[in-house]
Amino acid sequence: MIYDYLVVRFGEIAIKGKNKKKFVLKLEDDVREKLAEFSKLSIKRHFDDLEIQLNGEDTDRVIGRLQRIFGIQNISAAIKTENTLDAIKEGVLQVVRAEKDAKTFKIAARRKDKRFPIRSAELNQEIGGYVLKNNENMRVDVHHPDLKVRIEIGYYETRIYGREYQGAGGLPVGSSGKVMLMLSGGIDSPVAGYLIAKRGALIEAIHFQSPPYTSDRAKQKVIDLCRQIQSFGGRLKLHLVPFTKIQLAIRDVVPEDYRITIMRRFMFRIAEKAAERSKALALATGESLGQVASQTVESMNTINQVTNLPILRPLIAMDKLEISRIAKDIDTYEISIRPYEDCCTIFLPKAPRTRPDRIHAERFESHLDVDALVNEALEGIEQLTFTSGTDQAAFSELL
Repeated sequence: MIYDYLVVRFGEIAIKGKNKKKFVLKLEDDVREKLAEFSKLSIKRHFDDLEIQLNGEDTDRVIGRLQRIFGIQNISAAIKTENTLDAIKEGVLQVVRAEKDAKTFKIAARRKDKRFPIRSAELNQEIGGYVLKNNENMRVDVHHPDLKVRIEIGYYETRIYGREYQGAGGLPVGSSGKVMLMLSGGIDSPVAGYLIAKRGALIEAIHFQSPPYTSDRAKQKVIDLCRQIQSFGGRLKLHLVPFTKIQLAIRDVVPEDYRITIMRRFMFRIAEKAAERSKALALATGESLGQVASQTVESMNTINQVTNLPILRPLIAMDKLEISRIAKDIDTYEISIRPYEDCCTIFLPKAPRTRPDRIHAERFESHLDVDALVNEALEGIEQLTFTSGTDQAAFSELL
């Protein structure tokens, strides 16, 4: 491709007022980390955008990385020319010819430097006519063009923008604090993690495993999900909690219809303690109202009793089709449907209680040494950390 550089625009960050600089600096750090392997390119920060000089790096690969960084609204490929009409005409012609799939185009010129002798409307006509004269197969479409060529005439040079690429939107990861995600191997919780990260939260994930009832392949599935969530930015730490002893203890003393409720209460207790250790200020789940027995309002009320942390539920009003659509878009769906069970499917009752009562839950738990079981699980946690440079082989060796 003929493009010299990319322009990264901020989107929501642009309206942050006095806090804008903090968000921009965090986004710049994320971009530099994500593009670290492209040693030739250089990055400049401006008030309204980041400018990435490609210096021969692969344009498509760089754009692909940028599209997975939260905080970026869009990316434009561009070239620079001198502030002369002839130079601008030739530059636009290069951009149009580079976009071989485009059959229609529109010129949109803007003069930052009002000393430039031709007004924007006249410039649009002049350059549009030049493109038509030199490209027989192109035509103008001012409403729905295949290619919108934007021209920005500055004080020292002119930027000519070609195709625009959509970014991930949201806020830079880490700009909204840290959240502990309760990550199962299913479809919902990875989507919840993605949406929470999109709002700027740094994610740590906690997963409950029950060997030998759950397999190493189930563990690998969770590792793969973490890698996919992390690919959108930030560092992600995974806490793997041994949960078999707790589930067996619950099976022995708790009536079958209350086992899911008590199990979830244990999970929230452990997740809260792990969050406190990691200085996470909230828990996040993939719960969707009414989807399963533990996700009724009554169940959530009884389960929430054991934690004082805020619980973020980004999927609460979504149905399974909506959640699955997002999962497919972020490439977690195919991982999630691998046929390896997580601990939530072990000892699953035939008819779980959908409206569990707090008093009954507390009475059943009185037959368990809750604190000892929680502390033992916390002591047995295994931790894995995922970064942009994480090698999958390193995790495979752990299994």
